[in-house]
Amino acid sequence: MAKAEEVIRRKPPEDPPGDEGLPPWMATFADMVTLLLCFFVLLLSFAQQSEEKFRDALGSLKGAFGVREVRAVSDEMAQFNTSSEATEKMVSSISHDERLLLSVVMRVKSMLEKMDVKLKEGAGVSADRDGVVFRANSAALFMPNTAELRPEAGKMLDAVIKVLKDYKLNLVVRGHTDDRPVHTAKYPSNWELSAARAAVALDYIVNKGGIEINRAKAVGYADTRPEVPNDTEADRLRNQRVEFYMHMPQRDAW
Repeated sequence: MAKAEEVIRRKPPEDPPGDEGLPPWMATFADMVTLLLCFFVLLLSFAQQSEEKFRDALGSLKGAFGVREVRAVSDEMAQFNTSSEATEKMVSSISHDERLLLSVVMRVKSMLEKMDVKLKEGAGVSADRDGVVFRANSAALFMPNTAELRPEAGKMLDAVIKVLKDYKLNLVVRGHTDDRPVHTAKYPSNWELSAARAAVALDYIVNKGGIEINRAKAVGYADTRPEVPNDTEADRLRNQRVEFYMHMPQRDAW
């Protein structure tokens, strides 16, 4: 009987001890999640940014890469005085379009200063990247709850005519009301009242001023665009306004 061969079985080697802590793949995964979080935070910040600020930021980026962008005209223009050194320095450093709008802002401010206190109460001027907004209180232009012009309203509308004759700008007359409902036979709601007031003001400007009709249009917004919350009587009166938006002809606007 053959002697059975003795089989020696070796014990398989043990796995080396693992590294302490989290496995390496989790570090890469954590980096990816962090980058995704940053990406969505950026998306959210852009979603909440106003169009004007977004264009300003876009202009800054383009400027850094050598692309020239016309920057937005700030509301601070309305605070400049023609005799100040700051204005002279500002005018020398801005574009042609911005100089034009700055000139319009100062022209409107000059005309406002010469008007009666009652007429210019609640009036003001501001600017954006495309044009200038000349704002007037509806109570100074129209009889209560009507689109009938007051006798003294012509002074305010004549000022708009002068600007349109001196500058190559187009006009949008925008009528606004507060949130209190209007119920009359002629104006069943604030939509009809705001649109009628804008149309009457535009009709005066076009017919008396001889302004080309293709340069102007009118629109009523009712109470959909309040300037301030309709919380008090003073704020409601402020929201009852007519805006004369004089803008660059190449930029359509409402």
